[in-house]
Amino acid sequence: MTFKRARTGLVVSVATMVLLHLLYSLSLWWLALPTAAFGALLIYGSSVIQSNFYMNIHCSAAAPLKEIAITFDDGPNAEFTPKILSVLSEFGAPATFFLIGKNIRGNENLLKRIDSEGHIVGNHTFTHSFFIDFKRSSGFKDEINRTADAIQKVIGKRTKLFRPPYGVMNPQLAKASESLNYHVVGWNVRSFDTTANSEDQIAERVLKQIGPGAVILFHDASDKTVRVLERTLRYGQTYGYKIVSLERLMKLKPYE
Repeated sequence: MTFKRARTGLVVSVATMVLLHLLYSLSLWWLALPTAAFGALLIYGSSVIQSNFYMNIHCSAAAPLKEIAITFDDGPNAEFTPKILSVLSEFGAPATFFLIGKNIRGNENLLKRIDSEGHIVGNHTFTHSFFIDFKRSSGFKDEINRTADAIQKVIGKRTKLFRPPYGVMNPQLAKASESLNYHVVGWNVRSFDTTANSEDQIAERVLKQIGPGAVILFHDASDKTVRVLERTLRYGQTYGYKIVSLERLMKLKPYE
């Protein structure tokens, strides 16, 4: 089910019920059924990034080999991003960092380090504000472009990978990202590492979901994540998983 199909189904259902009302006096209260169904689909499609409800989103790969990709949201963070980079370097593991544009100022050297150590840089909007999903398409384009400009100013590359804030999609954001020709990237293993869960709880959640083609979502925002990352990389070594870049796993071009 996609947004376009759901919208068409709603229009057809409403038109049919109005016609039945005019011909056979069908109660208009029946209109509540398709309206409620459409509303439920909107909620599901917006909150479940793997649904591909509004557009095609790259959440995992049909990988025949035991290859997985690791991603981080919300950086750069002056305290935790360096620790994460050090762990990744120790294991020789590449990652993708989806950066918030406003966090780049003052952390330019961190962004340069991310790039120089072979990691991919992605776009995670400029403000990542709580009310960002109420923006129009033009507002989303501004958020994305401002972050792309900030990244390009520091490393000379214009990213083409985008991850929506909170993993929430809507028609306006889909329209904006498509018009800017971005690859929208989700995940299929969510760590929930920004919650109050313990390190063991987070690690258990991540490790039990790992499989070929997995894309793991972390945040460079706490020491818990640093420790869980190390456990994840050791798990990969033990069970023969290779950490690869999103570019390799998804066959996506990360920059213009």
